[in-house]
Amino acid sequence: MNFIRYVLLALILGFYLNGNAFAEEYRIAFVNATKVFEESPQYKKARERLQTEFSRREKDLLSSQKQLKQLEEKLQRDGSVMSESEVKRLERDILSRSRKLKNAQTEFREDLNLRQNEEFKKLRQQVREVIQEVGKSENIDLIVSDGVVYFSKKIDISDLVLEKLRQLKAE
Repeated sequence: MNFIRYVLLALILGFYLNGNAFAEEYRIAFVNATKVFEESPQYKKARERLQTEFSRREKDLLSSQKQLKQLEEKLQRDGSVMSESEVKRLERDILSRSRKLKNAQTEFREDLNLRQNEEFKKLRQQVREVIQEVGKSENIDLIVSDGVVYFSKKIDISDLVLEKLRQLKAE
């Protein structure tokens, strides 16, 4: 990865050091991949799919948290007037529910992260393909992205890539 960056940096420096005549033979562009990714309609659609897919489980977790909190409040409020066996039973119930809730939350987070990674991996591939398509159609010789310290707005093709993504049907 670092080797590629050095090669790109060497190419760019070579363009500038050899003068404008040499640089004009090549077209260089910059794309803000993060902007393209997050502003694409495909990203919004993926977020909606994930929200729909996980909203039920999220509501169930919130409901379980609320029930656990109510039991804890009941123990605190009524513990002094309850029998010792009732207090112990309620404490065990609270402990059991708390463990189940923590396990369910961990499982939820892991499942959500896994699905996000799946969805966003597909989208990153699609963005990469569209960037390559734009590069070919616009006769661009080099497109750079992350790790750029400075770029001129005149070589920024992020909006062009976004427009192409918007033209594609959001899956």
